[in-house]
Amino acid sequence: MQHTELRMGRTFALAFDDGDDFVAELTGFCAEMGIRQAIIPMFLGGFREVSLVGTNGPLDDPEAPVWDETVLHTVEAVGAATLAWSPEKDSLAPHIHVAVGRKDLSAAGSVSHLLRAKVQFIQEMFLQEVVSPQMLRPLCGPHAVPTLTFAPSPEAEAR
Repeated sequence: MQHTELRMGRTFALAFDDGDDFVAELTGFCAEMGIRQAIIPMFLGGFREVSLVGTNGPLDDPEAPVWDETVLHTVEAVGAATLAWSPEKDSLAPHIHVAVGRKDLSAAGSVSHLLRAKVQFIQEMFLQEVVSPQMLRPLCGPHAVPTLTFAPSPEAEAR
């Protein structure tokens, strides 16, 4: 396990609008505000359509990551995330997980990694910028999974 102390920066409240592309709006906001790393302790609201990592069949290799996508419609959602920098892509790399309940199936639920989503009515989010240390999400391990890592901060190295 890795661990590090975080030095926090600005805190924001975001309210996404009906029809917003959730990931595009989030990454666009971060670019506009100069945010390269953050934590999202919570967001909640509805999605008209959501794409999650998942499959509807047996896994070929239960030890390997699943990259398949499943699409759900008309869900309520609650989630959390970390935002770090991808050195390979030189761009923001969100890692967002959600628990969703389908409105048309007695709130039947799914939990997984969020790939894409279209907001229905509203999404409310709290985002906390991380000032240091540098949080990176390089591709790691035998399956090249984007994995959170921490670059040593000058303050930590001085101790």
